[in-house]
Amino acid sequence: MQDPTGSSPKSKEDQAVNGHDEKENNPFAEYMWMENEEDFNRQVEEELQEQEFLDRCFQEMLEEEDQDWFIPSRDLPQGMGQLQQQLNGLSVCDGHGSEDILSKSNLNPDAKEFVPGVKY
Repeated sequence: MQDPTGSSPKSKEDQAVNGHDEKENNPFAEYMWMENEEDFNRQVEEELQEQEFLDRCFQEMLEEEDQDWFIPSRDLPQGMGQLQQQLNGLSVCDGHGSEDILSKSNLNPDAKEFVPGVKY
């Protein structure tokens, strides 16, 4: 028998028929994001476009940086590679030629050392 005031709790059978508990405000709460699906899709698309833009900018920055660096294998003509190898094999001074340079010098060995900004 049912209470005439309508305050009797629903039976478990009624809850099973409805598929949700009385305490739940909206039985479709987990699907509410679909209500704003267009906004959600637009937001995701904007994020993807922004990420793609940042990737392009970063790639351009790396390419510009590569152009600023001197890379002999890329920046020198083909015949220059052999010349570069020959130059790498040369030494600046072997120690024996320094006496010849000093004997032929026109410089004054007794001259004061040059210091920028100091007047003599």
